[in-house]
Amino acid sequence: MKKYLLTMYHPDTDGGVPPRDVLDKIMRDVRDIREDMKASGVWVYSGGLDSPNTATVLRLRGRDMITTDGPFVESKEHIGGLTIVQVPDLDVALVWARKLVQATGLPVEVRPFLEQSAS
Repeated sequence: MKKYLLTMYHPDTDGGVPPRDVLDKIMRDVRDIREDMKASGVWVYSGGLDSPNTATVLRLRGRDMITTDGPFVESKEHIGGLTIVQVPDLDVALVWARKLVQATGLPVEVRPFLEQSAS
């Protein structure tokens, strides 16, 4: 079984948050998908992230540690939430990602974790 990260991307727009009734339905649908994942035994973790302006980025410049408030790069979207599933292969991870896309209308990136070698 492999672990996959399902990353949801939110648009960086002034109107990025849908109206309350629409958002409530999306959140119910996402909770239902998470419960289906748990019942299927594939769910590892999921969570939403606060807005990008709450981020702090650390980077090394020479020997100095630089701390920057807010996102490091300008973009048109940001990571808004993530889910980790443990499934047999990419095809199964894509099935779950499609459900999240259908529920949220947001792009979802699917990426496998690197294999850990037994040491």
